[in-house]
Amino acid sequence: MAKITVTVNGTSHTSDVEDRTLLVNYLREQLNLTGTHVGCDTSQCGACVVLVDGKSVKSCTMLAARCEGAAITTIEGLSTDGSMHPLQEGFWECHGLQCGFCTPGMIMAATDLLKQNPNPTDEEIRHGLEGNLCRCTGYHNIVRSVQYAAAKMRGEAVSSQNA
Repeated sequence: MAKITVTVNGTSHTSDVEDRTLLVNYLREQLNLTGTHVGCDTSQCGACVVLVDGKSVKSCTMLAARCEGAAITTIEGLSTDGSMHPLQEGFWECHGLQCGFCTPGMIMAATDLLKQNPNPTDEEIRHGLEGNLCRCTGYHNIVRSVQYAAAKMRGEAVSSQNA
């Protein structure tokens, strides 16, 4: 058993966790943050991506105990004051989701991508999201959604039509 203190979506949490507890299970089962999905448990699908100290991480392969002192952001932590984050808005406006299962992981990976590269090309977006699988969309609208958000975050006028 380990005692960890982490900051999740801006709130500090001190918890006892078993040594083998995965970060995804800690978030879902102990903190009730169920937006982070469990897809494959093998780091293949990306449904479980969260930000740990600002970097995208597949939480199904990271032990919660390794996060001692870390700042973690989940999909629930992206919106502010009831307003969607530009990436959440982009996925809505540009139809970047169908079933929605992969969406939280896609958005969290794209958050890290846009932090590193605020003006990515379509190819750079596809490369940045290559560890995230979607079985529904064919990725075209996901790329459009990220372009929409990138433009909005740069302060440009956006439309779902020209993303």
